[in-house]
Amino acid sequence: MSMIRYAAFAIALAAPFSLHVPAHAAGLKLEADLGQSVLSTAKPGNVYLRLNLKSLAASNRERRPPINAAIVIDRSGSMQGDRIEAAKEGARVALKRLSSDDTVALISYNHDVEVLSPAAPLRASREKLIEAIDKLEANGTTGLYAGVKEGGKQIEEFVSGNNVNRVILLSDGLANVGPSTPGELAELGRKLASKGISVSTIGLGLEYNEDLMQRLAAASDGNHVFVERPSDLAEIFDREFGDALSVSARDITIIIECRAGFTPKRILGRDGSIDGGKVTLKLNQLQAQNERYVVVELQAPEGRSEGAADVADISVTYVDLDDGGKAARAEAKPSVRFSANAKDIEDGLNKPVMSQVTRQIATENSEQAVELRDKGDIAGARKVLEKNADYIKRSRDLYTAGAAPAPSASVGALTDLENKSREAASSLDGDAWDRTRKLMRQDQHRAKVQQAY
Repeated sequence: MSMIRYAAFAIALAAPFSLHVPAHAAGLKLEADLGQSVLSTAKPGNVYLRLNLKSLAASNRERRPPINAAIVIDRSGSMQGDRIEAAKEGARVALKRLSSDDTVALISYNHDVEVLSPAAPLRASREKLIEAIDKLEANGTTGLYAGVKEGGKQIEEFVSGNNVNRVILLSDGLANVGPSTPGELAELGRKLASKGISVSTIGLGLEYNEDLMQRLAAASDGNHVFVERPSDLAEIFDREFGDALSVSARDITIIIECRAGFTPKRILGRDGSIDGGKVTLKLNQLQAQNERYVVVELQAPEGRSEGAADVADISVTYVDLDDGGKAARAEAKPSVRFSANAKDIEDGLNKPVMSQVTRQIATENSEQAVELRDKGDIAGARKVLEKNADYIKRSRDLYTAGAAPAPSASVGALTDLENKSREAASSLDGDAWDRTRKLMRQDQHRAKVQQAY
């Protein structure tokens, strides 16, 4: 069954809603909700479990955790002219946002890697950094892997229990020196993530490898952005460092232990592991006043009698940066009710949850369209995107009608997703495809990780 037909089947089968189970611990609010609060005793089918994590830290807090960042800039020959000048201005903008207690390293790379300013607190290195930025010049080929690896090495020395660790990579070209496949870069991202370091990737122009950049960011729970014009780089650097400055929790581990009869089938949108009835996921960071969610599809048990049933035991451990880097924990125990009453099942639809499930399924469909287009099947890719737009519209109409509709933000996200799917369907030919593909990869990444900007 295709993803789109499966998703349509899921809407019909999974008359969803959920039992809302809030749990508070220190600076994080955990909510565990099901796409259905009532399941059929005769044919329960599948149900979606959504975990929503929200930082309770104030977005305008007076104190914040220190930043430990490496700015890694591509200075290969393709960066000459406006691009290198815009990159330099972006780096200057970033420094203006940081304080003397923050640590910054500046690395540039072409076929060689050069540490222009080693990681050090800004109180002692700001002038050296500015001087190094001013002297940046572009030439040579692109050793992207080595540049990112050196960025991680520089800030690893300053990783502590209460700071935000991030490599910010800017590149406009293909990695053509050293390891250069998406898989190799993803593995580097995972290694850095295991040390508490995320990698945000900024792709400039139409020549870089968006698969490589996106997978590097995804593997480390970082951001990914496509920047078409050099003149937009300063704004992107400003947003990226604003995002880093707002992080309030990090090293987040989610463990879902399913109760008897409930079987995890897949995780939507994120990497994670399923081992029997146990699901494990990791998020690198959570920003103040931001929400991030995880969706897991479960197979519900058959042959249950009417009444309530526990679904899973959920624990979230994390480092609370607003509490001095202390370890903290949140828990939730969602449950569901089984019924033979069709009206009860129909009324059990949780529209807010299912609107987010729709976004993740639609993103999977978008990825399928990219795969088809990469194989040269333009007609097939267009058909998937058009059907995807129709699926999004049907779902949005369903989840915005009647009682307890999805919130306006979710409705807006689905409307935007529908429009982009239709736009992509009409932009698959010739030269338009390079730009369309990069926009699709960016939007897929943002949807999966709920990127804050």
